[in-house]
Amino acid sequence: DFVPTPDEEVLYEMVSEYLRRPNLMALPASQRSLMTLIMRKLLASSTFAIAGALDSLAKKLERRLKADQKRVAAAAQEIAEDFEAFAEYVEETETPEDDEPQAPLTVEVKDAIRLEILDLRGFFESAMQITQNAKGEALLQALDAGFAMARELGGAERAIIFTESRRTQNYVLKLLSENGYAGKIVLFNGTNTDPIAKQIYTDWKTGNAGTDRITGSRSADTRAALVEHFRKNAKIMIATEAAAEGINLQFCSLVVNYDLPWNPQRIEQRIGRCHRYGQKHDVVVVNFLNRNNAADQRVFELLSEKFQLFKGVFGASDEVLGAIESGVDFEKRIVEIYQSCRTPGQIQAAFDALQAELGAEIDANLKNTRQKLLEHFDSEVAEKLKVYEAQSKEALDRYEALLWRMTRHLLEGRAEFNDECLCFTHNAETYCLKAGDKHRELQTGHQYRLNHPLAQSLVKEAKERELEPAEIVFDYSGSGRNISILKPLVGQSGILTAQFFSVCALEAEDYILFGALTDSGEPLDDDQCRRLFDLPGAANAFTAMNTKDTKAILDRKQKEVMGDISERNARFFEEEMDKLEKWAEDVKQSLEIKLKQLDVDIKIKKAEARKVLELEKKVMLQRQAKKLESIRNDMRMNLFQSQDEVDQKKEALLQTVESRLRQNTVTQELMCVRWSIT
Repeated sequence: DFVPTPDEEVLYEMVSEYLRRPNLMALPASQRSLMTLIMRKLLASSTFAIAGALDSLAKKLERRLKADQKRVAAAAQEIAEDFEAFAEYVEETETPEDDEPQAPLTVEVKDAIRLEILDLRGFFESAMQITQNAKGEALLQALDAGFAMARELGGAERAIIFTESRRTQNYVLKLLSENGYAGKIVLFNGTNTDPIAKQIYTDWKTGNAGTDRITGSRSADTRAALVEHFRKNAKIMIATEAAAEGINLQFCSLVVNYDLPWNPQRIEQRIGRCHRYGQKHDVVVVNFLNRNNAADQRVFELLSEKFQLFKGVFGASDEVLGAIESGVDFEKRIVEIYQSCRTPGQIQAAFDALQAELGAEIDANLKNTRQKLLEHFDSEVAEKLKVYEAQSKEALDRYEALLWRMTRHLLEGRAEFNDECLCFTHNAETYCLKAGDKHRELQTGHQYRLNHPLAQSLVKEAKERELEPAEIVFDYSGSGRNISILKPLVGQSGILTAQFFSVCALEAEDYILFGALTDSGEPLDDDQCRRLFDLPGAANAFTAMNTKDTKAILDRKQKEVMGDISERNARFFEEEMDKLEKWAEDVKQSLEIKLKQLDVDIKIKKAEARKVLELEKKVMLQRQAKKLESIRNDMRMNLFQSQDEVDQKKEALLQTVESRLRQNTVTQELMCVRWSIT
């Protein structure tokens, strides 16, 4: 646990009161609930995270006053780039984008915006004055204790630190680097484009040249390279939610929730990264608790005691997590308590009500789960079994599920498949998607994954296959799935075209674009198009299709992609140029201060030389003055050299930007289907 500093407490209260205001110009009504949740998460993460968000909101309002709608959206995007789970939250809550055309601002609205900008700038300045966070200081002690416990349990000294903010990630990196962990840290986030990650990827690619470990996917290979570097060379991985899915860290037995999610499913995903098949030690989980915040304490109590996420044989089972239908909705209920309750008594009463509501269903499901296990397993197995361990071994993530479905389809009639254990036999060889003790007779088979040569050849075959126009009838009613964004489409039909679109400049950026319409002319968004293919369906040949309207949608989306890239490059240029200017100014000011001090020292030495009568002392003082003059001349030369260096870096930056402007595009039609949903 930790106790925030007085400055952190004041900042927390100021921002909390701001978020409780009935009307906020910076948060559109359509997104108020979600944005309040995200701002609360960033406020709890670090002063650096909330400072960035406050700055973005202030810039958004400043640009709104200037009627610069495009840059208003860019300012809002900055928060999404810092809080990487933003898009997922938007998708799950079906929150509309804030892209409605703005009506002309009245005098009253302009005045309200100006006042809110002043408040946001004041909060931002307060946050920027805080250079150390109490939670960060507690992290240093927690790592020492966590590593000591891992050693006691026989585990390796490896820790993964999860944070929900990129800015907090950078703060933790700086903090740990300054406290004995420099050179022992690797970052993992949604982009993995920092210089260290790029170098790790380059070294990994060189070391694995000619092997089937290289998949050809820059993103997948970078993730693999970072995980391998963590296992072999680093001691700590600082990760955002991007690392909570799709990677295996069974060699790491210390999970640090620097930012504790309110969504129990996210916590389970994090722990599951380390509690994988092959983990030889109990996983130690470290959480941070603000002792001065009654709501934070009750959130932890709810997650720990009711959802049993951090202890107990039956922690985090589907039966327990199933008590909440939507993780984000659950988080919104928690943020409502933060918003509406001010006193400890109000907070306790609100959480008591929430806990009582969830408690009955959780307890009933948990009891039922225990009974089933005791009925079906002997005492030794029941004693050792942990539900989250079984989940992590047997459950498929999205990419594994797609790989399995593709393999089944392409090898139909050429291989024998066992869906229960996720294994298949092809050309007398056995391949297993999941390794585990459940099917011991299959443990001699090959571990089947995306970068396996067979999988790679099947992916290549699938990508090269030309798809004929077809009619697909998707079965939503019989799928047993609840996909809210597809519900309105049940009983409807239309046309869908998909297109591969690649933009090549310094690096290639690949996109799959969808153009889809209902028969009544209503467009489908990209998420609806993607989720369609999560449903079972039947395909039939179909030829007569008018794709003029869907191709117009694709053309518009291509322009949007190019516009986004152009805007991103413009931001990159502005930020890098600003960094150069600030660096140059810092160097100049530092040297000028030293030069002024040298001028003073030289004058003092010469004055002393004039005053003394002894020739020997005169000569000594003059030599000292001359030496200082020589140093001053060198520093002046350094000042000129620094200015030249700035010019060189500016030129390199300009060349980089020019390279990004030289873009080539590649377009390939993937499929065209007539769709309907029953």
